[in-house]
Amino acid sequence: MSFLLDAQGIGITFGGLKAVQDLTVQLPAGVLYGLIGPNGAGKTTAFNLITGVYTPQTGSVKLAGQTINGLRPHQIAKAGLSRTFQNIRLFGELSVLENVMLGSHVRGTHRLLATLLRTPGFVAQEEAMKRRAMELLAIFDLARMADEQAKNLPYGDQRRLEICRALATEPKVLLLDEPAAGMNPSEKKSLSNTIREIRDRFGLAVLLIEHDMGLVMEICEQITVLDHGQVISVGTPKQVQADPKVIEAYLGVEGSGEPSGEVSHA
Repeated sequence: MSFLLDAQGIGITFGGLKAVQDLTVQLPAGVLYGLIGPNGAGKTTAFNLITGVYTPQTGSVKLAGQTINGLRPHQIAKAGLSRTFQNIRLFGELSVLENVMLGSHVRGTHRLLATLLRTPGFVAQEEAMKRRAMELLAIFDLARMADEQAKNLPYGDQRRLEICRALATEPKVLLLDEPAAGMNPSEKKSLSNTIREIRDRFGLAVLLIEHDMGLVMEICEQITVLDHGQVISVGTPKQVQADPKVIEAYLGVEGSGEPSGEVSHA
């Protein structure tokens, strides 16, 4: 099987602390993949290793067959891997539309002189980016808010806007870091439907970190579980839920190993 994202044996140590050890995550096209674990398990560090915030000290990361170890985050985004963050990182003073168009500029080809002179080619490219941004905003039911400052959006809409901006980079692989954080049940239900829709519409592979186990178990087809930087389980949602190591990591007690033992959806 060929993989869009192929992270093999990646790891990093901070001052003697092995934050992530020998992590392998492989995503074929179109998969919805979960990366879960208790607080401090190393999930966000793993995202940072994959997206170039940190350079892996061990292992390699390939995107569509291209090694991206050592590339800067903006180079990795241009190669086709985009992410959201645990803490929202929108430009609050800019409009909703402008935030999404910023993501589109990763694919821009105009130069400084063309920008200053506003050449016909520059204007045409900007109009194309605007149309693309509005199409994405419509998918997230945000088009009606296009001219609003991003900081004025409700929290759930800001979360969705951040995903929308990530999609504007035209990624092959999308990494979502706790996209449901702070959302109410209705917003979470809408989010799960939207994640499926963008996967189906754009043929993306999606890697998801999320504390809401109900959301993870509902939409993810494959899951890797981390604990203290180490992989303790890999499998389908049902397999992971019934794994005694996972039950112990989350509940602090040794699981029975029976299929009825499940990780809480709370």
